[in-house]
Formats: sequence, structure tokens, C-alpha cells
Amino acid sequence: MNYLFNIRRILLFIIIVFHVSCTKQDSFDNNELITVVVEDLNIDFPTMKINTNGREIVDEPKVMADLAVIENNTQSNYKIGIEIRGSSSQMFPKKSYGFESKNSSYTQDQDESIGGFPSEEDWILYGPYTDKSLIRNKLVFDLSNSIGFKASNTKFYNLIINEKNNGLYILMEKIKRDVNRVNISPFNQNSEKGGFIVKIDKPTSEGASCNTCYNESFSFRSNYDTKGKNSDESEIYFIYHYPKPIEINENQKKYIISTINNFESILAEDNFDFSENPNYLNYIDIDSFIDFFIINELTKNIDGYRLSTYLHKDSNGKLKMGPIWDFNLAFGNANYCEGSKAVGWGYKFNSVCPGDIWQIPFWWDRLMESEYFKNRLKNRWEELRQVKLSNISINNMIDTHVKFLSNNNMINENFIYWPVIGKWTWPNSFVGNSHEEEINFLKEWIDRRLSWLDQHMGFL
Repeated sequence: MNYLFNIRRILLFIIIVFHVSCTKQDSFDNNELITVVVEDLNIDFPTMKINTNGREIVDEPKVMADLAVIENNTQSNYKIGIEIRGSSSQMFPKKSYGFESKNSSYTQDQDESIGGFPSEEDWILYGPYTDKSLIRNKLVFDLSNSIGFKASNTKFYNLIINEKNNGLYILMEKIKRDVNRVNISPFNQNSEKGGFIVKIDKPTSEGASCNTCYNESFSFRSNYDTKGKNSDESEIYFIYHYPKPIEINENQKKYIISTINNFESILAEDNFDFSENPNYLNYIDIDSFIDFFIINELTKNIDGYRLSTYLHKDSNGKLKMGPIWDFNLAFGNANYCEGSKAVGWGYKFNSVCPGDIWQIPFWWDRLMESEYFKNRLKNRWEELRQVKLSNISINNMIDTHVKFLSNNNMINENFIYWPVIGKWTWPNSFVGNSHEEEINFLKEWIDRRLSWLDQHMGFL
């Protein structure tokens, strides 16, 4: 089937090239030509077609559009509102998008099952650009789910917007309160208590005018600096994610702030790990902190712990880390602050880059002083390395993703639209001359990282 598929592709490509060369002697639009070829032929790969009826997709507000999802010989149609998303990623020509599924008149949000995922209204279309492996985010999310540390479901799609092919994208579930996403109870407007989600991140997605413009309408500052000292000049800010800043009331803010303050104050105490049952266990879900730590150290995510870092709590539960988010600069794909090195602790970022605007909270330094935490961490690492995070398991997962994309020619097609192979793109530490070289770098880096962690997770 693949043989015939490729023959059809080649023949049609030759015909179109011949036609264009005969009718346009001077020049032709490569993007226009390529769009015809891919849209007509690559129907075996899951495809999303978005039609905005000529309207440009911008950062804000959302543009109303029609979405067709084509896979398994079936087309499903949806109404959506779509916008450009991201912070630093917006500088790339290949944009990522957020969209909401709508009712037939576009007047209300409407839960829909897209890509076979549980019904919801909020979705992300992530376009890998600086990550030339194309798979870093999907790989990490799949690994996280495999160890039982819930992450968003993800799925590869070919994205076409207004008849123009945009190459490979990844559909992702947006982080929000939902039984199938972050399963916490709704915040009761008549009560100060309830489930909540907060994040450590840049504030621009919340409507701030700059990357450092935090204010009390959507955020609050930690009482502690990066050394665990009580300080009015802390560099750590928490952003309200759920309830949304525009919906949260003052009593709810006080409850969330006090929850974080209580947790941090316990860790800051001299005797926080005084016994076999440390005081901090009364406040945090230790398993979530350990799995979060492992995922971020495995990947040595340069943004780990300090950006796109989520925490959540159910009304009667303990504070939990996660879900995870944003790993396009992980696995050695950053040329600053030792992000390229397969050795060294990721949580020690503050020591490596003390001048960076966004620093890591003191919690991780403190927890790594706890014998209880370190022993639990060591045991969990050794357990996961047996199967789920073994070298073989991770390499097999990489190979599965690459094979799926290769068999459908999506790797080549993506780099036709976005010709970044062999070119440096911020902040690449490695520039391969082919996608194969990019994957080989990824695998070799992971092997070196696992070797280093095997030595140091045991605190030898």
C-alpha cells in the first residue's frame, strides 16, 4: 500500500511540476505548488483542515472558523474559535494555536471529542519548529503517562489552514479542571475552599503587557526567595490558572495563597525533615513531587521547575505537582545555561544561571536535603529503570513515533514547508544535516543522561 501511495505521490508531483514550469516561465510560488501535492495525496495521515473564511488568525481575540478532522476514512466537522498561542514561541514563523470547540452558531463553548480524546472544549495545536526531532513533547508526555504521572493526551496531525499546508502538528489537551484532565472538584463560589490549579510561568498569557509584569489581579508572590529565606523581594510568582483570574474571588485567593504559604513555610523550617515522617508530608503528595522531579531530570528540561510548572490541589487533598507541560527545549535542545549537557542536575539551574529572570523555587534544594525524599526518589528511579524508563523502552518509543511519521512521509513534507534542517534555530545546541541525525543526537543524549542519572540518583 505504501509503495502505491508513494508512486501516486511521485507521478502527481512530476505532472504538477511540469505543468507549472510550462505555464510560468519566469517564477512560481513554491508554497502554492507544495500545498496542492500534499493536500491531494497525504490522506492516509490524520489531517486537520481549518477554514477561517479569509480571516487572519491572531494572538487575540479568537477567530471563528470551521474545523474538519479527517482520519480512518472518516471526516468529522466542528465549529471552533482559534488564536495564536505561546510566549517566546510566537517569534517562530511556524505558529502554535489554541482553540475552543463551539456550538453551531459559534455563540457558546461546546464539549467535543476530537481525535478520539475525551470530550472537552479547550485544545492546543502545537507546531514543532525549533525541535527538529519533531517528537520531544510527544515523547515526554507519552513517557509521563506510561509511568502513571498523568499528562495531556497527544496525537500527530497534518494541519491545513485556508488550503495552505502547515506541516506536522500535535493535538494536545489543554491543562484545565476536568474529570479527564486535572480531576479536582470545582471551586464553589459560595465557599473559600475548593480545588485549584496554579502555575509558575511568564505572565504574558494572562494579558500582561510584558514577560515580567505580574500583578495581584492574576498572580501572587511567594513569601520566600530562592534560598528559602522569608523575603518581600522574592523572584517567584504563582499565576491563578483555575479558577481563572477573572472568575476568582478574594476569599478564594486567600485560600490558595495560604495553602502555598503553609507548604513553603514548612519546608523553610530548620527541622522540616526531623523524623522518619517529615512535616512536609502533611502538605504534599510526595509521589507526584518525585515523578515530576524524575521527568524533569530525565529530560533536563531547561524550563523545568521555573516555567510552565503546574501545581494543583483538590478541596480535601494534598498539594500535587503537575501536569507537565512544554518540553521542546528538553533533551539537550538548548545552547544556554548548560541545557545541552547530559550531565548535572536540572534543579540546580539557579547556581548555573543566577542572573536569569525566572528562577527555581527553593523547594527542590530543600527536598534534596531530606533523607526520606532521597530514599523514596532512589527507589522510584530504580523501579522505573527496570522497564518503563529503560534505554530499550525509550528508544522503542522514539522509533515508533519516527516510523509512523516516516511511513506517511510527514517528516519530509514538514521540512519542505519549514526548511530548518541544517540551519541553526534558536536555541539549538546541535544542528543535524538530516532528521536522522537529529534523532541520533536525541538517542545518544538520552543514553548519556540515563547513565549519569543512574550514578547520581543513588547519591553515590
